[in-house]
Amino acid sequence: MVTQVIPMNDSTLLEGPRVGVRRRSLLRIHWMEAKAEFIKMARVPAFVVPVLSFPILFYIFFGLAFGNANSAGSVTMAAYLVATYGTFGVVAASLFGVGAGVATERGQGWLQVKRATPMPISAWFGAKLILAFLFSSIIIAALSAMAILFGGVHLTLGIWLELYAILALGSIPFCALGLAIGYLAGPNSAPAVVNLIYIPMAFASGLWLPFNFLPSFVQKIGVFLPPYHLAQLALGVIGAGRGSALMHFAALASFTVLFLLLAAAAYRRDEGKVYG
Repeated sequence: MVTQVIPMNDSTLLEGPRVGVRRRSLLRIHWMEAKAEFIKMARVPAFVVPVLSFPILFYIFFGLAFGNANSAGSVTMAAYLVATYGTFGVVAASLFGVGAGVATERGQGWLQVKRATPMPISAWFGAKLILAFLFSSIIIAALSAMAILFGGVHLTLGIWLELYAILALGSIPFCALGLAIGYLAGPNSAPAVVNLIYIPMAFASGLWLPFNFLPSFVQKIGVFLPPYHLAQLALGVIGAGRGSALMHFAALASFTVLFLLLAAAAYRRDEGKVYG
């Protein structure tokens, strides 16, 4: 029997450790980019104050004021509005954090600088996604605490965790929409564009008032909007949802793909352009 001997040199011996070092370096790049993104946006009052305060203030005015009233079967208004105002906050954190943020960085020429660096694009987009996820988590935690302490909402720990997971992961399609807006809108017009999309979409999706309280023609529009599907998934956790969860998941997945394709087309169009 002939045994084949494979020669090994220093580079072969070091290949394993080098792979490990590269992986650690890549993880560090993603971590540092996400950390810098969060610190940067946390220092911008124009982003932090409205994104965090609006869902909480609306919940105080409506969720706590009408907390004992029933909105859907045995579900109280205080519990119902945790899901819908939670969706409202998640959409705001995603659209303003990603959409307005990307447009501003384009205007400053910062994206062109990053394109010239070896940093992977996944670190840049991942940082935006984590930013939206973290601010969404803060909003959901604040609404849940208020519902428990002042709204008389009593849900099991498992339901609270499921509600949190649905809402936090629900930021993904809206981050994709924000990315498309960030590449399609100019740096000065992006906040206005986000508001023009976000506010009517939130109202028609039943995020401010229970969906069955809306006029019938608004309801016909609302069922085709992504916030409606996220809100219904969240409401389904507490027993107040409409339609099947599978249908809502499929709708959100379709919206995510659509928005990412739109963002990719806008990104290709944007290459080489500078906005002042």
